[in-house]
Amino acid sequence: MASAAAGALGLLWGWLWSERFWLPQNVSWADLEGPGDGYGYPRARHILSVFPLAAGLFSVRLLFERFIAKPCALHVGIEDSDLHLAQPNAILEKVFISITKYPDEKRLEGLSKQLDCDVRKIQRWFRHRRNQDKPPTLTKFCESMWRFTFYLCVFCYGIRFLWSSPWFWDTRQCWHSYPYQPLTRELYYYYIMELAFYWSLMFSQFIDIKRKDFLIMFVHHLATIGLITFSYINNMVRVGTLVLCLHDASDFLLEAAKLANYAKYQRLCDTLFVIFSAVFMVTRLGIYPFWILNTTLFESWEMIGPYPSWWLFNGLLLILQVLHVIWSYLIARIAFKALIRGKVSKDDRSDVESSSEEEDETTCKKTLSGSSSSNGANWVNGHMGRSYWAGE
Repeated sequence: MASAAAGALGLLWGWLWSERFWLPQNVSWADLEGPGDGYGYPRARHILSVFPLAAGLFSVRLLFERFIAKPCALHVGIEDSDLHLAQPNAILEKVFISITKYPDEKRLEGLSKQLDCDVRKIQRWFRHRRNQDKPPTLTKFCESMWRFTFYLCVFCYGIRFLWSSPWFWDTRQCWHSYPYQPLTRELYYYYIMELAFYWSLMFSQFIDIKRKDFLIMFVHHLATIGLITFSYINNMVRVGTLVLCLHDASDFLLEAAKLANYAKYQRLCDTLFVIFSAVFMVTRLGIYPFWILNTTLFESWEMIGPYPSWWLFNGLLLILQVLHVIWSYLIARIAFKALIRGKVSKDDRSDVESSSEEEDETTCKKTLSGSSSSNGANWVNGHMGRSYWAGE
């Protein structure tokens, strides 16, 4: 029994690391065992170093948010205020958890009769209860400031590194002598740091602000990690660095616009969002298909020819382009609304609802369709969003 299980695992392992799938013809894993220059050739075991690095990044993030981001938020006037807590009520809590968080007028009237309570008080209870699940602006500001700092730093590092790399100026160099392209120290650090960051996002997503697109962003982070890992094992890291840097170019601008929005600097927010939209459109709809996809589909076909993992890699990049089109449409729609309304449109994924007396008199239906906080919101994440593989 044990020998049969071991044999089955051996067959599965052999299929998983099949040279016919991963490597071009007449190339074997043994050919890539040599040290080469620098850090040698990419190996799957290198990925293991990502996990302690991701844990380290997460720890740095906690310290950053506590000692740098929070003081900055307080300095720009974002208060560390507590939300109004809903009074304990078993009947209303059961409706909130099991039936609806936004009761209509008919249900509100029924609850009013059942509890012998004013409809406005019940509306206020549901609003306060919803707000309990939504973090204050201070928390959102700290999260965005961490992402802004990392995206900006890694983008600057990527530009500095790629500026002296031959494949940045001639994409055919991505495939010259492939797959015998040894790693350099700078390339290794760049790739592993990006991968570790996305793993840290994967970990922290379960304790961060919960938004309505949680599942979408979870799948996005998973796909991003898969694509980066796949390209590393397959030694397509040269073109991978171009893809990473291209996406980083707009992500820090989105986070900067969020920071301005949370700080209520509306004009700065609008300006940054317009710049972000322009950079996003140019990089994702212009440079990406005509520069990145051109080299992965056509130049690589000419120089190394297709093989199984080549098809999968390009298929994933094409799916990414479809996401770029969808995100561009959503961003363009927000930008169009901004021109009409005079300020950037906001969504309600995580905003705290107002508790003014005027809102007390509005129905939950109106709250659903039109109400939004003045504290700011998050837009579509453009990294495979950085929102992502959003958003990011």
